[in-house]
Amino acid sequence: MSEQIMINAVSRSELGSNRARNIRSNSMVPAVIYGNEKELLNLNIPLNELTKASQNDLFFTQVLIIKVGDNDEKVVLKELQREPMKGKLLHADFMRVSRKTMLKVTIPFNFLNEEDCVGVKTEGGVVTKTMRDIEILCSAENIPEIIEVDIAELNLGDSIRLTDLSLPEGSEITGLTEETDQMIVSVNAPKAVVEEEPLEDEVLEGDEDGDEVTDGASDEGSEESEEKEEATE
Repeated sequence: MSEQIMINAVSRSELGSNRARNIRSNSMVPAVIYGNEKELLNLNIPLNELTKASQNDLFFTQVLIIKVGDNDEKVVLKELQREPMKGKLLHADFMRVSRKTMLKVTIPFNFLNEEDCVGVKTEGGVVTKTMRDIEILCSAENIPEIIEVDIAELNLGDSIRLTDLSLPEGSEITGLTEETDQMIVSVNAPKAVVEEEPLEDEVLEGDEDGDEVTDGASDEGSEESEEKEEATE
């Protein structure tokens, strides 16, 4: 795991919607910490600190440390409320965690050696990614930032499935069976692009000549009719 995100906060005794509006007007965000068989803790967090922390993707998946006076609270984010129109932070809910806490978290895949993949480099294949992340169950103390998927040895037609993954110790994909197994990435032959061939000039010219012949035959037929009429007279 990378260095944990740390957020400073102060305890809050004022409760209610009116108090919350006053807190926000002073560039603070009301928040709560609960869980782990301890009492609920009401907090105020500086808006600039919470905004900066929320710009880090790890803020949403990793264990955070919230400093309240001399105490450190290990928590994970459960909910972050924003103003619908402007996106301003309104409220944050955090849950305490311990070593025994098991969490369901969504972790992104990191695909390695894509350019050096055998099926791409020597067989002209194309890498197709069908999954970008996966939800796993793991301990709060051992949440991975990413799950690495090495595709260097994949040949044309090969694939990697969920059951092929090597997850961090203590982590698992809940409900994974042969029936629920899914493909993560594969190497496939590129799709052929079929272009329509343009009509040849000769065919177009033949159509024009045919129109002229038809017109000529019509003229000859008119002349023959006139000759027959004269002979009858």
